[in-house]
Amino acid sequence: MLTRSSVMVCAAAALALTGCSSGDDGKAAEPTDETTVSVTVSDTPSSPVPSSLAPSSSGTSGSASPPASGSVPAPASPTPVPVTGPDQKLVTMTVTGGFAGVNRQVVLRGDGTVRTTDSGESAVRRTTAAQFTTLRTLLGDPALADVPAFAIDMGSADKFQYTLQFDGRTVMTDRSTDAPALDRLIGALEKWLPTH
Repeated sequence: MLTRSSVMVCAAAALALTGCSSGDDGKAAEPTDETTVSVTVSDTPSSPVPSSLAPSSSGTSGSASPPASGSVPAPASPTPVPVTGPDQKLVTMTVTGGFAGVNRQVVLRGDGTVRTTDSGESAVRRTTAAQFTTLRTLLGDPALADVPAFAIDMGSADKFQYTLQFDGRTVMTDRSTDAPALDRLIGALEKWLPTH
């Protein structure tokens, strides 16, 4: 024997599937020719309503819920930093420390050149257009704004320390903290240093 609640659930499910709504005259709207409704009711009161017939929590079937207000937008894509002139220093990176006590530097300028200094010896090389765009795009990563100005493990004296100056900021790190955007920039700049 059917319970009253199971009949009501089945009726609500049928209405949700057909999209029926009351018109202004109080009569139920007729289903369209394309709509076919088939509802099977079991005599067993304990049998669950099939999930395909159960009404959704929003009261409409198959509708996507809108994003919640205050949801976090997708992170912005990096864009290359602008160049204001050939003498502009887009980034300066100084590497110090380590067991050998190194002191190396890389400077990327607005004319696309990279000046390196290592053990008192300097060299200037020119980037390709693709390399220059890649370096400027790494500098334009919005995630760099969240990098702390100082992230050094004071208990470790043998690590390299990186001091970067870009966009009016100075950042010091020994790469002991998780900062993927900064690590990508450091890795790209280190490639310009001479190998020993």
